[in-house]
Amino acid sequence: MVPEIALANPPALSGARDLALEVSGLEVVYNHVILALRGVSLAVPDRGIVALLGANGAGKSTTLNAISGLLRAERGAVTDGFVAYRGERVHAKPAHELVRAGLIQVLEGRRCFPHLTVEENLLTGAFVQGRNTRRIAQDLDKVYGYFPRLKDRRTSLAGYVSGGEQQMLAIGRALMSRPKMVLLDEPSMGLAPRLVEEIFEIMKALNTAEHVSILLAEQNANLALRYADYGYILETGRVALEGNSASLRENQDVQEFYLGLSSEGRRSFRDTSSTTRWKRWL
Repeated sequence: MVPEIALANPPALSGARDLALEVSGLEVVYNHVILALRGVSLAVPDRGIVALLGANGAGKSTTLNAISGLLRAERGAVTDGFVAYRGERVHAKPAHELVRAGLIQVLEGRRCFPHLTVEENLLTGAFVQGRNTRRIAQDLDKVYGYFPRLKDRRTSLAGYVSGGEQQMLAIGRALMSRPKMVLLDEPSMGLAPRLVEEIFEIMKALNTAEHVSILLAEQNANLALRYADYGYILETGRVALEGNSASLRENQDVQEFYLGLSSEGRRSFRDTSSTTRWKRWL
């Protein structure tokens, strides 16, 4: 049984008008045989930040790819359930249509075009705006306002800037498409804590100032729950726990399995196997 968590104002489901995203009973299969997601349901309120937590291999990236239409590129398919973006079911739509509708994914691994400059990379994100040069210039100035480091490195080849700057570049390129919702996949991976804090602060500012809804897939539960309003924890392809951030942080299992805390004091995540978590939760 899933442990009970006291919920405070959880995101409403079933097509509520204030939802940016609703995922219901999602099942995903790779290569016609590998079941990756089993009945995943979650919701992201309009202008909200929701964290999707879990260990490596729990299904976080698969969930984001199913939402953004990128499963086909990995020989995956949605076999049950649905994804609704702003009230419209979109799980069968191609990725480029979702980008034009304002649903943008920032992929894991700081993907960029290494042989293009920083500014050229940013401009590739503005293709949905056509030839509106004034609007593109305004958006470029806005991105440089949020990420002044990118302005300093705008003529540098993207393959030669730091990992933190590449992550900023990936997010900035997404902003050039004027998104209504951003899916962030492991933005803290491989970055120094100081840079991670800076990037998360900028994302929080974007959520507040630009009203961008955010679904954040992250292994660093402690960090994600500081910035998100609500969280879901995936285990073996299904939702094991959910609740608002405060409730999750106070939950004993989350403290033990994801924050490294227990009644005996701090402990390593490796001390508790995924099998133990699965037995306790599912």
